[in-house]
Amino acid sequence: MFFNKYALLFLLFCRFVASQQEEEVVDFTYNGFGGVNMSLDGLAQITENGLLMLVRTTFTQVGHAFYPHPIWFKNNNNNSSSDNVLSFSTTFVFAMFSELSTVGGPGIVLVISPSPDFPGAFPSGYLGLFNTTNIGNSSNHLIGIELDCLQNEEFNDINGNHVGIDINDLKSVESVPASYFSDQENRRYVNLSLVDGQTLQLWVEYNGDEKQLNVTLAPINVPKPTIPLLSSKIDLSQIIIDPMFVGFSSASYVLPVSYYVLGWSFKLNGGEATELNLSQLPKLPQNTKKKSPRLFIVAFSVIGATLLLISIFVVFQFIVKRKKKFAEVLEDWELDYRPHRFKYKDLYIATKGFKDEELLGTGGFGSVYRGVLPKSKTEVAVKRVSHNSRLREREFITEIISVGKLRHRNIVPLLGYCRRKGELLLVYDFMPNGSLDNFLFDQTTTTTTTTKTRLSWCQRFQIIKNVAAALSYLHQEWEQVVVHRDVKSSNVLLDKELNGRLGDFGVARLYEHGADPQTTRVVGTLGYLAPELGRTGKANPSVDVFAFGAFLLEVACGRRPIEAEEASEERMVLVDWVISCRSRGTILDTVDPKLGRNYIVEEMELVLKLGLLCSHSIPTERPHMRQVMRYLMGEVPVPEPKFLGLRTGIEHDTIFVPSTGFCDVSIPYPNLRSCTMTRSSSVAESVLSQGR
Repeated sequence: MFFNKYALLFLLFCRFVASQQEEEVVDFTYNGFGGVNMSLDGLAQITENGLLMLVRTTFTQVGHAFYPHPIWFKNNNNNSSSDNVLSFSTTFVFAMFSELSTVGGPGIVLVISPSPDFPGAFPSGYLGLFNTTNIGNSSNHLIGIELDCLQNEEFNDINGNHVGIDINDLKSVESVPASYFSDQENRRYVNLSLVDGQTLQLWVEYNGDEKQLNVTLAPINVPKPTIPLLSSKIDLSQIIIDPMFVGFSSASYVLPVSYYVLGWSFKLNGGEATELNLSQLPKLPQNTKKKSPRLFIVAFSVIGATLLLISIFVVFQFIVKRKKKFAEVLEDWELDYRPHRFKYKDLYIATKGFKDEELLGTGGFGSVYRGVLPKSKTEVAVKRVSHNSRLREREFITEIISVGKLRHRNIVPLLGYCRRKGELLLVYDFMPNGSLDNFLFDQTTTTTTTTKTRLSWCQRFQIIKNVAAALSYLHQEWEQVVVHRDVKSSNVLLDKELNGRLGDFGVARLYEHGADPQTTRVVGTLGYLAPELGRTGKANPSVDVFAFGAFLLEVACGRRPIEAEEASEERMVLVDWVISCRSRGTILDTVDPKLGRNYIVEEMELVLKLGLLCSHSIPTERPHMRQVMRYLMGEVPVPEPKFLGLRTGIEHDTIFVPSTGFCDVSIPYPNLRSCTMTRSSSVAESVLSQGR
């Protein structure tokens, strides 16, 4: 019992001694730094008259000056939380000079940190505290009060003359322009300049019980203002890890600067820091703010004016060259189409200068490039069309803009155009999966899909219905009759869901419902051209139906309408082959081998029969597209093609294509009466708009 009593007294005595040590008041006051022991690093030094000089007139360097002894900020006695930070107060007098009175360098930071050393810290905007790898890290455990004379957008600085509170970062949690609250001048905030050489005093006070941090600034000849410049509720217990060090950090940048601390006072757990004796503070150097010599000013002005004139000349030359580079052609008749006109500069930027890596394809009309419009970030396809006088340029643009009004989910929208020098540029919505022929024929040039991607029969049948719906809209549902004149798999584009969209209306023709289409140039692609075009030259919906028939056989059979035979100069006509096989009762032998047996027989037979029906050599025997839609939807059965085994009166229809600005073609159309596979004997090699 006796032993236990004395042991308890001994433990209480030890706890009392420890608490007294933990609550020891840290208090120091330096009215000048002559003979003071400071931990100095970098450019920091104490001058002969007792000034603490952090940096002076040296580019991109740092300076550190710290109280050399560690300080325990947390109260660990029994009556308080172990994380409670004690109240502290500090004040210091400083002056900052710059060669240019309105522009300074990074400034000074009052720092509380776990170490007085900052290995790898950057100068300039990083204030000698951080680098790119550790800035903003919670493991820094650093508190700073910055007097910042340089606006750094990287750290969201409000201006180049502010006071801020920093926690582990240089993005201040709070910051305000440098100023002070004047109790004499109408009780308002008066602006201050941090770098004009004026001697200023800063007070920093933290109330550990209320978790309140106050920062106050004022000129040295003004008493401490009653209202602080910054007042922030902040709990430092998570930031401070004992022991900590207190001091200053600074850095220089491009301009020669000089930063001085004249006096410093600090007190922990004992009320306000001791007031500095201003009369005992050391004097600043007389030549700190020396004026530039007159000769320097004159020389600087002359050099500056010369450089300005040279810069203006260079900029003028650049602007002239750039305008010439992006010059466009704009005539009075185009004013009505201005909303549909793109700037060449925007298209040039969108396609990265029409670089080869953005090239989607090349054909008879020109090249197509992928692009991203710089403002809207919309993906587009830009077609560069070379033109000449034979293309009747004005009529061509008029037709294109008219077609640009079409709006249907299965039509690639034409967004607009641009006309520059010897070329036209047409802007379309971008279709990420490219054209259908890339999938049907395993071509080596695809867009975003892989070459070996296969389309299922379900997807092919849906694409057929998509194209049929688009043609029905063009022929019968829009305000005018639109004849596409170039329906083929390479002009059917696939969106991201692999839906078919009819595109490329570069040779389309429009006329009013009930009117008679005018005779026009015959254009199109071999194998899709209706035979009557050679006699009439009139582009009506029936010629699109004929091309659609060839398209149906193309999709079902996976073969082009006209193909060269291996080891032979002869050509195979797809429609003849399908007719031949059908006459023998083996029409399903024409199905694309890539499909195998993965198709619906009824749908496949429907498509093949409809392809033959639409390919009828007599225009009046072909169905219109609205009727085609009913066949495809299964509303009515497809009638038997009447010409099977007999094409009366069609021995050889010769289509003569007059000059169109692309090529002249005379095409003998083969006799289709034979049930065997026939081949055209003299199909011309040239095509009008292949692969556009």
